[in-house]
Amino acid sequence: MNKYKILVAEDDKNLSILLKEFLEIKNFDVEMCHNGEEGFEVFSKNKFDLCILDVMMPKKDGFSLAKDIRKINNDVPIIFLTAKSMIQDKIDGLKIGGDDYITKPFSTEELLLRINAILKRVAIQKKQNSTEIKEIKLGKYVFDYPKRQLKIKDYKINLTSKEAELLKLLCINKNEILARAEALKIIWKEDSYFTSRSMDVYITKLRNYLIEDKSVEIVNVHGTGFCLRV
Repeated sequence: MNKYKILVAEDDKNLSILLKEFLEIKNFDVEMCHNGEEGFEVFSKNKFDLCILDVMMPKKDGFSLAKDIRKINNDVPIIFLTAKSMIQDKIDGLKIGGDDYITKPFSTEELLLRINAILKRVAIQKKQNSTEIKEIKLGKYVFDYPKRQLKIKDYKINLTSKEAELLKLLCINKNEILARAEALKIIWKEDSYFTSRSMDVYITKLRNYLIEDKSVEIVNVHGTGFCLRV
């Protein structure tokens, strides 16, 4: 299996050495830069699976670097490292196109958990995008994704776009756990209290649509997410 390639832009030499050694021990391929200009030059010449950018850097700060990266690559995940705890800084980073942020000081294990969560979500997203779904049989139901319809016998249920996308994601991960955070990031593009409550509403609607067949159910996995059991 090929190693994931990570770009780390961090001007603190001691921290950058620590991060590089830790991530390489965890089997990542790491390219280290010490300012934003160097970071963009390296990013432009290589393909990366994830970027970790310090917000406060010389020559080009992390937010400016992220904006430049987004001009040429809208998909690569970005984690911001920041010594600031201001909510506005975090909001600004997410608006620029960041996927997550972690405030210094932090544990390397926490960073690893965030990296793995993002890479797992990206893998699910790629699987979703590459999976061509036309019709899926779910017990007595047939899910027609292109038409956004759920059919049972002669009855058709018209689905909203969010309902169809959520059911598609559940189908792709059928009989496996779909993490709540991953579904929110993929479909709603953010994981917040309000989007989480919104997803719960859609899950309830889908359960009601599937009520005619007891062999098909969407199960809550406590503290984790959902599972479409068929």
